[in-house]
Amino acid sequence: MTKKGNEERLERLKGIVLSMPERPGSYQYYDESGTIIYVGKAKNLKRRVSSYFHREVDRFKTKVLVSKIWDITYTVVNTEEDALLLENALIKKYNPRYNVLLKDGKTYPSICITGEAFPRIFKTRNINRKYGQYFGPYSNLGAMYAVLDLIRKLYKPRTCRLPLTLDSVKEGRYKPCLEYHIKNCGAPCAGCQTWEEYQQNIGMAREILRGNTRLLSRAVYERMMEAAENLRFEEAEGLKRQYVMIEQFCAKSEVVSHTINDVDVFCIDDDDAKSNAFVNYMHVTNGTINQSFTYEYKRKLDETDADVLLSAIIEIRSRFNSKAKETIVPFEIDWEMADTTFFVPQRGDKYHLLELSQMNCRQYRFDRLKQSDKLNPEQKYTRLMKELQEKLRLEMLPYTIELFDNSNISGSDAVAGCVVYKGMKASKKDYRRYIIKSVTGPDDYASMREVVERRYRRFSEGCNVEEKDDGQTLPDLIITDGGVGQMNIVREVVEDVLGLSIPIAGLAKDSRHRTNELLFGFPPQTVQLRAESELFRMLTQMQDEVHRYAITFHREKRSKHALHSELDDIKGIGPKAKEALLRAFKSVKRIRETALSPDRQQELTEVIGNAKARILIEHFSQGD
Repeated sequence: MTKKGNEERLERLKGIVLSMPERPGSYQYYDESGTIIYVGKAKNLKRRVSSYFHREVDRFKTKVLVSKIWDITYTVVNTEEDALLLENALIKKYNPRYNVLLKDGKTYPSICITGEAFPRIFKTRNINRKYGQYFGPYSNLGAMYAVLDLIRKLYKPRTCRLPLTLDSVKEGRYKPCLEYHIKNCGAPCAGCQTWEEYQQNIGMAREILRGNTRLLSRAVYERMMEAAENLRFEEAEGLKRQYVMIEQFCAKSEVVSHTINDVDVFCIDDDDAKSNAFVNYMHVTNGTINQSFTYEYKRKLDETDADVLLSAIIEIRSRFNSKAKETIVPFEIDWEMADTTFFVPQRGDKYHLLELSQMNCRQYRFDRLKQSDKLNPEQKYTRLMKELQEKLRLEMLPYTIELFDNSNISGSDAVAGCVVYKGMKASKKDYRRYIIKSVTGPDDYASMREVVERRYRRFSEGCNVEEKDDGQTLPDLIITDGGVGQMNIVREVVEDVLGLSIPIAGLAKDSRHRTNELLFGFPPQTVQLRAESELFRMLTQMQDEVHRYAITFHREKRSKHALHSELDDIKGIGPKAKEALLRAFKSVKRIRETALSPDRQQELTEVIGNAKARILIEHFSQGD
């Protein structure tokens, strides 16, 4: 590969890394032929994968791996443990060239409950469903052993390998062993424990391994509290460790579950314009996700999600030669396929798989949008303007948006600011500051009325004029910072007083002074807008900007007012003379006393000269 080609490859890969989420998951590296050469896990996908492309990477093997990478894919999960299990499963399926540690074929242990008349419970790494029911696998071995130990103490399942049957127990073929005498077993082999009682205990153990730990957790907690009350603190501490490990152990994995075998999972998501659809596909074999891909489909007509998803299912199953008899989908599909059946889960492991597929689908859509915005920032702003136009049902695209905010302290130094956004970008040359002239005291509504009228008054003088000589035009939208009250004041001025027609919206705050909703219309109604959406974040940024602009002007005015003195009002005394006087006499009071004392007036002449000294003497003499 040429140097230029390698630079282009690295830039393309870095672009993929920049759009990766900061969430746990598994990542896969592909070579030029499309073969997976490395599978990794990460607590933070973006941070981990970006570390491979830092200049300071000096390990030879890592450099070789990076030189072979041609493409990157990833699958996001909810927990770090799920990322570990998914990595393990993918390594076993694809056997990547550069993964060394897990090529020995080992796997994480599971817990087996055998299908015998008197079942046994033990850990194993070999999964053979004809022998019984399996739970796991589990990466937290300490927690697994702790729960197995608790199950043995509470429910005492047998540990021997005797081929027990109901007939052999009735015939009395066996005698109790040492485990019975040290109270680790109920000796069902000798009839000391009935089959019904044994099955009930096994049922309780099965519920624990399924994650239904309420009874076990409660029992351990009660024992812990009892030991603490009786001052047996060492025992209580041991029980506390067991309690914590039970909670950790029974956290259900959404990536691996031996209750699911040979299943396809599909979900669909749309972009904001409904022009593109994103379909995620997962394949589960022997309870393990071994394939996860997301594809983008462009709508040619107004196809529904069901139409797009059905077409994608047929194409993707054919592409991967899937023979899965069950296909999990997010909604009912009114079609039948000869080789599979559709299923919409409502709860359980299959529902968790569907949620995981949906999460990956949304993440892929977000990544594509992020990449598109980086390549063409103007497209992002146009998209946001169109979304705002659709949400507010405006006739025109809101290209020019103006926002107002007031700032004062108990009515003193009252000012207001107006910021202007054009194409969703701040147009700072169009920002304007206003000193409130007609309002006395802290009256935000009256201040807003004055500012808005001053801002748009000249447009009402012959309403046909759309643009003034200075280039100012009527905005496409006004946004107030203050909710319903401010909106009503602005509407009264704009529509009733000035006779203009400008859409008016408002950003309202909650009890914690946090912006929580967008208002529009008359009377104002809440616009349905998610607080985490990109448009809502943009609007709150605008609100923060107008607030910053107004309060900065207020601080400047207040600072200037605080530094103002009587010397500033004396004609003929400039800044240099003022500075010299204050340096020599320290205060205006001392300067006045010197000017009014005939014996000390010579001191003024020495500081600022005879002419300026006479001006000061005349000024203070007239004041008296």
